[in-house]
Amino acid sequence: MSVNSFGRLFRFTTWGESHGPAIGAVVDGCPPGLAIDESAIQPFLDARRPGQSKFTTQRQEPDQVRILSGVFDGKTTGTPISLMIENVDQRSKDYSDVARAYRPGHADYAYDAKYGFRDYRGGGRSSARETASRVAAGAVARLVIPEVKICAYVSEIGGDMIDPGNFDEAEIANNPFFCPDVAAVARWEKIIDDARKAGSSVGAVVECSASGVPAGWGAPLYGKLDADLAAAMMGINAVKGVEIGDGFAAARLTGETNADPMRPAKETGPDGAPEFTANHAGGIAGGISTGQPVTCRVAFKPTSSILTPQPTVTREGQATELFTKGRHDPCVGIRGVPVVEAMMALVLADHKLLHRGQCG
Repeated sequence: MSVNSFGRLFRFTTWGESHGPAIGAVVDGCPPGLAIDESAIQPFLDARRPGQSKFTTQRQEPDQVRILSGVFDGKTTGTPISLMIENVDQRSKDYSDVARAYRPGHADYAYDAKYGFRDYRGGGRSSARETASRVAAGAVARLVIPEVKICAYVSEIGGDMIDPGNFDEAEIANNPFFCPDVAAVARWEKIIDDARKAGSSVGAVVECSASGVPAGWGAPLYGKLDADLAAAMMGINAVKGVEIGDGFAAARLTGETNADPMRPAKETGPDGAPEFTANHAGGIAGGISTGQPVTCRVAFKPTSSILTPQPTVTREGQATELFTKGRHDPCVGIRGVPVVEAMMALVLADHKLLHRGQCG
């Protein structure tokens, strides 16, 4: 079977290919009566849109979303919401060499091995172009969780990390890297420029935090919030690692340093929710949210489409070299920020409805 859907009660399915006429998503399970129109979705697509700076691909896609169903008089009807984004700037001729040989680091060979043929135009379904559909669906999911604030940013590019002491959330929207550390921006400009001029690419780490998530979302044992969150993030193109809370760093701590100590709440009294003095667990314990911010870190590999020739084989198994023509991101993780936020919203919306369905 082909698995193109994600979620249980709040479920979305993406469709379309990188160089097809359009891409889109169908969102099912959205509660009725939520105010929505294209303007509620477009800002998130604009944040992911290509061609906005010299540090991203120069493919020029307006990414204008159209709502085709599931909305009447500006409100969701409770029926499937169909979203469409037209592709207007494909250059399929750039991929003529890819038709005969597999690009190293891409899914070309894996798709061919599975299906017996493949869409070589920009990678088809394996292209990061598909993530625009997720961002559109994520904008709908945010309407389901108005109590939650989601903030993602790039914390590392090419091995160069931000200084947490310089963190300024207001700076995230002020530079093309979604960077909260203004001092890191100049360094990253050089890193990306050097990689682009060398015909290469670099990786990145995106961190995401969702505050306002109440205690109780998620379920043991096979509906864990962190498990679904990890699956959602790993499903993003080019993602090769996900950490919840301290993640791998927790393996280097002791039991007492890794614990998240609790104290009686000062405002609500001894019968209210406790106050936590740390959040090593990333706001999730036993697969259930604790009321702390839900946090994760997502590692994006370097963009596989590079101008440096790489050894590969043709479909007939003959040795050759190949470099990828066309317009590509020297660091795909930069535009991954809105996608990470979208997947966080989609998972949390699903778990909010699942919790309400079981616990009222």
